[in-house]
Amino acid sequence: MTTDSGESSDTMRERAAGDTRLLWLLLDADRWFVTALLSGVLFCGILAVGLLHPTPALALLTRGDPVETLFQALITGTITAVTLVLTLSQLVLSQELGAVGDQRERMDGAMQFRADVADAVDAQVSPAEPSAFLRSLVRGTAERAEAVRDAVDDTDLDDDLTALLSTYLADVTSNADRVTDQLEGGTFGEFDVIKAALNYNYSWKLYVGRRIRESHAEELTDDIDDSLAELVETLELFGPAREHFKTLYFQWELSNLSRTLLYVAIPALTVSVTSLLFLDTQDFVGLTAGVPDVLWLVAVATTASVLPFTVLLSYILRIVTITKRTLAIGPFILRETDRSVDVDWE
Repeated sequence: MTTDSGESSDTMRERAAGDTRLLWLLLDADRWFVTALLSGVLFCGILAVGLLHPTPALALLTRGDPVETLFQALITGTITAVTLVLTLSQLVLSQELGAVGDQRERMDGAMQFRADVADAVDAQVSPAEPSAFLRSLVRGTAERAEAVRDAVDDTDLDDDLTALLSTYLADVTSNADRVTDQLEGGTFGEFDVIKAALNYNYSWKLYVGRRIRESHAEELTDDIDDSLAELVETLELFGPAREHFKTLYFQWELSNLSRTLLYVAIPALTVSVTSLLFLDTQDFVGLTAGVPDVLWLVAVATTASVLPFTVLLSYILRIVTITKRTLAIGPFILRETDRSVDVDWE
């Protein structure tokens, strides 16, 4: 058995590979900011290509009917995409509908889980708000870790085993304290609650706790083993709780996405239709800031017409990033991570 006293990668930002600024853009940034950034990239890209092309932009845009073809495709694509997204969103949300028997079964499952959590955190009733519920559960793991530490302090164990337990318990309590602070005052529907839940690296803690009990069963006293078992059981409850609130958050985001798409679809279609019907590139032959007016106009109209897609992309980027980082539930580690406790079982 070997130990490594290095600090574990508990937070999602620490576990992320690559530039953390990209992670901030994918997860933390406001979705309208991401939409504006994507739209800006598209707008600048159209201007850059139009200016760098060896043939003048006015000649390109008046040769044949490229603008008419473009906006015909954008109208069709916008209607199809918005209809498809709204249909898929309603399909996901329709899972909330069901017969009274199904709803009763869901209710019984929810109440039983809440009762299990209340028992685990020594509370009469578990909190109703998601942030408070997760906070009580995370704080419960820290309290269980303290109980294990008290039992270890009262027992004369092997130095290596004592060091292993101390490092493991310190990692549990420090991570739990940080996440508890992050969950304070969180409002469900905002990303902050899910972000704090993702920052609790319970999978590795659950794995190490179970392995310590199995590997050192003969060395652990009954008090230490019982306390460690309670810690593991509390960690096991965090996984389903996080997945449940993640699912609710996804449904919340899909509802917001559907509503936002409805807001931007009509203006985008209005720009596309009016550009198709009334935009004649030959009427715009002047220059503004060294850029042909027709190029300015086409870039603005195209960016506005593609707005439903950029909105969709900004929301989906966050959803798929969260999904990728929460694919596994329980003691499964799907990526390389620094570990505060590294155990050699051979």
